[in-house]
Amino acid sequence: MNAEFGGKQKFDTGATRDMSDDKIDYEGFISPLVVEAFGEYMHRARHTDAGLRDSDNWQKGIPISVYMKSMLRHMMSVWLAHRKGTQCSMDDLMGLKFNVDGMILEEIKLRNGNS
Repeated sequence: MNAEFGGKQKFDTGATRDMSDDKIDYEGFISPLVVEAFGEYMHRARHTDAGLRDSDNWQKGIPISVYMKSMLRHMMSVWLAHRKGTQCSMDDLMGLKFNVDGMILEEIKLRNGNS
């Protein structure tokens, strides 16, 4: 059993820790199933005619306009499947996620002056 005292947690072992109420809960905000599926998708996408591209190749920078065009193509596929009542492609969902993540990275870089 653990108890709270003075903004700290105390465990039966005698160990203490700060309370985590105001700390970002990364573990709760993401799913390991999604991260695993996305990693598998990205690994498959590393294979090109020119060989295996670095896993972080995309972080070198891709224009936001390129992410947007690709994102909307994947979105259309997901939307059409939804409207037809059919199962959407996992690759389209992962492609959407990749493009959203890429756009977020580019926006963060712009806002931090690291374009």
